[in-house]
Amino acid sequence: MRVSFFTTLKYIEILDYIEVLKLLVQTHMKQPKTNALRLLDAANIKYETVTYQVDESDLSATHVAEQLGEDISCVFKTLVLRGDRTGIFVCIIPGDKEVDLKKAARASGNKSCAMIRMQELLPLTGYIRGGCSPIGMKRPYPMYIHESCRDFEKIYVSAGCRGMQVRLSTKDLICYANISIADVIND
Repeated sequence: MRVSFFTTLKYIEILDYIEVLKLLVQTHMKQPKTNALRLLDAANIKYETVTYQVDESDLSATHVAEQLGEDISCVFKTLVLRGDRTGIFVCIIPGDKEVDLKKAARASGNKSCAMIRMQELLPLTGYIRGGCSPIGMKRPYPMYIHESCRDFEKIYVSAGCRGMQVRLSTKDLICYANISIADVIND
């Protein structure tokens, strides 16, 4: 049997059509909305979500920045601490930095503070390690973001689950979550 040029062309068109359909489905498939994203939607705050491949053995912000192809200094991580006077508070710092407990205590009105235990994270915030967002925690804890956030018009924070970050205006994040700017990292 001899295949004509037009038969071949139709076959290619069908394959192209299938590929276009696949691309359209992938592009327009709804990503699951987290509580953080629903709250941003309700507040009419513009944002974009970016997904990445989760590596259960490496939940670090450095790994997330590599997956996103972004500078680690604009990918912020959310840490939950307990102060000796004020109780629970949150520090949001660049992904490659470490919180300075003395500076964090001073900024939050405490004499001392410590990171909470990992098993306390979910009951206190509603989020798990590697997916803790400063947006939409169970309670409105005092929050402090490192002053380097001023260097960026937009930053990344967790969207409230592993495998998804939200990129939004630094000013919008600070205003919406009532976050104070402070020096809370080790030099």
